Amino acid sequence: MGADDKASNKIEDLGGKAKEGLGKVTGDKSTENEGKADQAKSSLKDAVENVKDAFKK
Repeated sequence: MGADDKASNKIEDLGGKAKEGLGKVTGDKSTENEGKADQAKSSLKDAVENVKDAFKK
């Protein structure tokens, strides 16, 4: 996994956590769910990249 991919996924994960927190504070379930989805997408991308890395070795 390239450093750019790692950084991008981490930023997406942090953004998702921020959205989720904002949604919780404001009581906006839609924003909270968007944040959770962003985090899940970031985790999935990390998993795919880890599988790719494993096959490169």
